Amino acid sequence: MQNPNDLSRRALLRACSALGTLAAARAQSSQTVTAKTVYGQVRGARHDNVVVFKGIPFAGSPAGEGRFKPAPKPNPWTGVRDALLYGAQSMQPADPNWPKEWKPAISSEDCLFLNVWTPAVDAGHRPVMFYSHGGGFATGNGGADVAPQDAMHDGGPLARDYDVVVVTHNHRLGIMGYLYLGDLLGEEYAASGVAGMLDIAAALAWVRDNIAEFGGDPGKVMIWGESGGGAKTTTLTAMPRAQGLYQRASVESGSMLRLKTRDTASETARAVLQSLDLPQTDARRLLTVPAEKLIAAGQALPRANRNAGAFPSITIGMADNLGFAPMVDGHEIPANPYDPVAPAISAKVPMIVGTNQFETQFLFRGNPAILKMDDAALRQRLDAMFADKAAHVLEVYRRSRPGASPGDLFLAITTAQWMGMDAIRMAERKAALHGAPVFMYVFAHGAAGHAAEMPYKFDHVPGKTARNMSRAWASFARNGDPSHDEIPKWPAYTLADRATMFIDDECRVVNDPYREERLLWEA
Repeated sequence: MQNPNDLSRRALLRACSALGTLAAARAQSSQTVTAKTVYGQVRGARHDNVVVFKGIPFAGSPAGEGRFKPAPKPNPWTGVRDALLYGAQSMQPADPNWPKEWKPAISSEDCLFLNVWTPAVDAGHRPVMFYSHGGGFATGNGGADVAPQDAMHDGGPLARDYDVVVVTHNHRLGIMGYLYLGDLLGEEYAASGVAGMLDIAAALAWVRDNIAEFGGDPGKVMIWGESGGGAKTTTLTAMPRAQGLYQRASVESGSMLRLKTRDTASETARAVLQSLDLPQTDARRLLTVPAEKLIAAGQALPRANRNAGAFPSITIGMADNLGFAPMVDGHEIPANPYDPVAPAISAKVPMIVGTNQFETQFLFRGNPAILKMDDAALRQRLDAMFADKAAHVLEVYRRSRPGASPGDLFLAITTAQWMGMDAIRMAERKAALHGAPVFMYVFAHGAAGHAAEMPYKFDHVPGKTARNMSRAWASFARNGDPSHDEIPKWPAYTLADRATMFIDDECRVVNDPYREERLLWEA
């Protein structure tokens, strides 16, 4: 199953490092540009026909007395503030999916910053592509001044090639953003279990109030994201506070139908207290415990009570194993986003929903035996996963994918189980609202493991696949339709046709792909 076109998260970030080196070289001779925000002026840099502003505060610091609370407004400043370096990322544990040799980014509780790439600081009224980074709800950033993170989410190519404005952002993660303390500390902390999502809503509010000064159109904002960023985008579509702050949404490999319950979130908070040897009567000490100690306490919890990294086990749904993740609090998030139905409040928002063809190759990249397994090894694994249903599962997949290797069949089965079927359910429930259209895709270039599409949609690599995908997403940001004249017409997904775009060098539309497999999972 090895393929030179496959880019795992590790490989794609290494590929981006060359882009970061080039950007750094250009920045040395860049021209500074000033823009105005409602809080003060900022100084960015122009290079390669794009102006970039980094590290703009979109909210005040949530540290100190603000820990676990909704963030305050930014403090205004006088003069011109430099926006030439990325802001600190959220305090977080080391991401187990990133190579150990990579330098960590600067982290701080004061982490609410965003970055803007624009073709020009003018009245251009350009579409805005507002991206939430991956890493589950536990790790990651929207940009950092260490390679290759300095290039991973570089919005310059999209801004330059498609005349759009790209925004990335940092927000509270893990225990700092989702430790629910309402039952322990009272109404003052009722929103603590969704604080990280409130950060993202605050960043969107900043876009509404300021992006016109950066050449963007606040009435044409697309929210999008991959993996954890897709889950954040999913959650935003169910948040009343975010409504009206965006007009399109794209969820890439991150359909999250259900969130944590209040009871589970409160149980996790009590487990954190126990990990810190604090009685419940002393819960307010969580407000002053050093952040590093808090994070270590969260990491020490049993896996069922915490997010042990960016991704859950493939044997459960996206939300079921994420202890430090948003909860249904009944106010900021009134109900599960897409279970049992899609949120009516975003019925008029067009969406893109999809996954990569072999998502779980990312999970098994350290175990090459998976890709080389024989029929006996495949059956042994399926027996462990499905017991008396294993033979039927294998029969359906062999019939659906004639000639596929045992390794390919295992990846296809686990991909459907991990996130493929949730993406289909999300599209089904969105289509059932009979509102704005939903467009379904499968990224099918090369082996297409989890996160493999990132350099393609960000227009970071040469070739037809990157052009096809990045232009489709820019087109969607502009007019709510991902179709363009270099790919076939992309029909909306309906329960009648289930049209799905397979994205590759040559894109193709398939109605109800792998139908037998879908019916198997539904049964």
